[in-house]
Amino acid sequence: MGCLRVVLGDQLSRGIAALRDLDPAQDVVLLAEVRAECTYVRHHQQKIVLVLSAMRHFAASLRAEGVRVAYVRLDDPANTQTLRGEIVRAVARYGASAVVATEPGEWRVQQDMQGWQDAAGVPVEIVADTRFFISRRDFAAWAGGRQSLRMEFFYRDMRRRTGLLMQGDQPAGGKWNFDKENRKRLPKQVVPPPMAGFAPDATTREVIALVAASFGDHFGALDGFDWPVTRAQAEAALADFCRRRLPQFGDWQDAMRSGEATVFHARLAAALNLGLLDPRAVCRMAEAAWREGRAKLNAVEGFIRQILGWREFVRGIYWLHMPAYGRRNALAARRALPPFYWTGKTRMACLREAITQTRDNAYAHHIQRLMITGNFALLAGIDPDEVDEWYMIVYADAYEWVEMPNTRGMALFADGGLVGSKPYAAGGAYINRMSDYCRGCAYDVNDAVGENACPFNYLYWDFMARHARALSGNPRLMMPLASLKRMSTEKLLRMRHNARVFLESLNQAPEAVAPSWTPRTRQIELPVADTRATAEN
Repeated sequence: MGCLRVVLGDQLSRGIAALRDLDPAQDVVLLAEVRAECTYVRHHQQKIVLVLSAMRHFAASLRAEGVRVAYVRLDDPANTQTLRGEIVRAVARYGASAVVATEPGEWRVQQDMQGWQDAAGVPVEIVADTRFFISRRDFAAWAGGRQSLRMEFFYRDMRRRTGLLMQGDQPAGGKWNFDKENRKRLPKQVVPPPMAGFAPDATTREVIALVAASFGDHFGALDGFDWPVTRAQAEAALADFCRRRLPQFGDWQDAMRSGEATVFHARLAAALNLGLLDPRAVCRMAEAAWREGRAKLNAVEGFIRQILGWREFVRGIYWLHMPAYGRRNALAARRALPPFYWTGKTRMACLREAITQTRDNAYAHHIQRLMITGNFALLAGIDPDEVDEWYMIVYADAYEWVEMPNTRGMALFADGGLVGSKPYAAGGAYINRMSDYCRGCAYDVNDAVGENACPFNYLYWDFMARHARALSGNPRLMMPLASLKRMSTEKLLRMRHNARVFLESLNQAPEAVAPSWTPRTRQIELPVADTRATAEN
């Protein structure tokens, strides 16, 4: 027989490299639902449904094409429940002479792949994943010799390479980046259109029942599942976004509103990361909307930058620095993740809104992730290992290559500035400016020292005081550090006292009910900062 061609659950593209020279007469394509991939972190129930349903639909499309598919279901009694075990089983069952697989997205899977050849007893060829704009090797070449790696300069190079949003050798509109135009607060009278959703078909309903029975104790709700699970559905979601949401995406991409899970965002990252959408086609469709006058340049540039720039950049950073990147903790954060990250039961309206939405939808947009849940974790000094795991668990689009640099790097500054040029720390004023959350909050966003002060306010200055020495050389923090030095000792001590009391109460608050299961990460308390410290510390 020919080759066993392995397709992983996040490689659901007909053009995936492992299938490029497929011989339908000789080869067999293996897709396997295994418990190990559902539980290496306890993924959101909707994430598991999304992946398994998309796998089943992809297998059906291959069969319709005449491809021989070996599909292993999760509840198959013979299932070994590991990728390696199913590859060994398939090689023996079909008499495969070799295994061909596409390089994986995650370090742990790559490590496992290195043992497949010995386990299966046949040659294993791992080919490069060509779904991205830039290969791992080419990114490493771009990064080589640079003293600092900044997404903005990488993004400009990628624009030149691809020709996207270029006019000759110059950027369209005379600027590379229109981010300053994309920070508007959402007016009350602007109502975002409903998100394109897809009712579960028989296959998806079967998977929902399977997940409810097998992983019903995992985080999240299954009610209302409406993710695209086929390429056709994903392409319909993309077309709907470009028609109804992209034209206003730029102005309000940083805005947040109670009860609005997506605002003008696309919710396409999950389909991109699964392989249901081609990033090149996504960017070309968005660019066409601008060139045809259907969307403004600031909106299209901001959207394309997230895919061509940020998505490609964080993947490059991940593979350039793993596995050491996963151990970085530059700010020595050690506090345990508060229980309200699992329950949403907190008096802080912004966190309650973002976490409850995440539980219900397996989704939050990038500002909710960075400036609400991420910002709080940064200010509170929560252990990056625990925050990493939380983000991996709760989002449908989370895979380690994209999640870890965004969380450990951008949100937590745990990589010491490799991804972000500064810690993205902010007090309540930012949240109040970009959302309506503060109107329904039990805390006073305009207070930093009183008993009812917004925790983001005093946690911000406590964070700055704790790390003032380490951050003193950062030019982007000159203004807040100068304000810290000018602050009266009495005010600073009151805020740091508030921070200490609040942080000590996180695991004791009556509304903070513990989750029904215990995450696998360790629970380590950070020693409370000395409130006698001065602004110069």
